[in-house]
Amino acid sequence: MKILPSFILVSLLAASAFAAVEYFHLHFVFGVVIPYAAFLVFVGGFAARVLSWARSPVPFNIATTSGQQRSLGWIKPARFENPSTTFGVIGRIFMEVVFFRSLFRNTRSGLFETADGSFRPGYAPEKSLWLAGLMFHWSFLYVLVRHLRFFLYPVPGVILSLEKFDAMFQIGLPVFYLTDAILLLSVTFLFLRRVLIPQVRYISLIADFVPLFVILGIAISGVVMRYVTRIDVVGVKQLALGLVGFAPVLPESVSSIFYVHFFLVSFLFMYFPFSKLMHMGGVFFSPTRNLKGDSRHRRHVNPWNHAVEVHSYEEYEDEYREVMKGAGLPVDKQ
Repeated sequence: MKILPSFILVSLLAASAFAAVEYFHLHFVFGVVIPYAAFLVFVGGFAARVLSWARSPVPFNIATTSGQQRSLGWIKPARFENPSTTFGVIGRIFMEVVFFRSLFRNTRSGLFETADGSFRPGYAPEKSLWLAGLMFHWSFLYVLVRHLRFFLYPVPGVILSLEKFDAMFQIGLPVFYLTDAILLLSVTFLFLRRVLIPQVRYISLIADFVPLFVILGIAISGVVMRYVTRIDVVGVKQLALGLVGFAPVLPESVSSIFYVHFFLVSFLFMYFPFSKLMHMGGVFFSPTRNLKGDSRHRRHVNPWNHAVEVHSYEEYEDEYREVMKGAGLPVDKQ
């Protein structure tokens, strides 16, 4: 009930783009209008979410840590696991964003056999999710950077070098890109993990499957264009350069499968700011990551606390001293 509607939705998106271009010749809509709209929605939605997070107050120090906090001078602190300096926080966020350090510690629970043949509940390391997530994000980023060659002229040497490195296992023509295979394998693993593991499938929502199917559709249509149908690359570059220069050109030689690919990319960009994919920007604003672990040597006062009128003990004793003395209660001042 969660997987099928997501698959039908993405399939209808792809089929509608193909039919609209192939039979109704709506090249301008899917080649110009929707990409521009997707860009505006992505930039506007991304900025709105980031500004909303930036304006949100953080009244408590809730940094998540896994190491010794700086306290006494003779106790060695964990400078990146529990940073107390800005440099340490930057290092922790860098390791989190680039290498998914917290996900590397992921564990799985289950029943494990002991030496006497019995079973006991416990935890074991689980690196497959970390590896698949790392491969997916890095390969997706690599593919995005590699695609910049369509939007830039002349193409920078850095992008050409990245493209050559990606094709180092070239066997014949067309060029085989390693990131294409890694992207397909990793996103397939992430999808199967949500389907085959009962606990993960139970907590998964339609919002979790839709981006997976969209990314699978983008990857599959891209592979089809490169290795099966072979589209007009020159025409695609003319279209891309026209969009960047705000002078759209719609070459007739570009096939419908490209517009399916382009439409799914545009849909992903429009869907991005309103989905869980916004963790790309949210990780930098997460108070569990960007706060210093210095609660032992710096007091954090909640700015939401209202001023409270207190009745100190000195004032209490001044008011009831004689009564307290008469009752035999000790007092500080005679």
